[in-house]
Amino acid sequence: MKNLLVRFARNESGATAIEYGLIAGLVAVVIIGAVTAVGTDVKAAFQKIADSITIS
Repeated sequence: MKNLLVRFARNESGATAIEYGLIAGLVAVVIIGAVTAVGTDVKAAFQKIADSITIS
């Protein structure tokens, strides 16, 4: 029983999975922020183009 508890205490695979999950979450937040910021600029650019080619 003692050996089982020692092996469980030394096992780091669960911690590694949690770390990878946190990194993936952080990357997702950064991507969402970047897409949101760029999306606003792209929308403004397309609106400017649409306004300039509107037939009067």
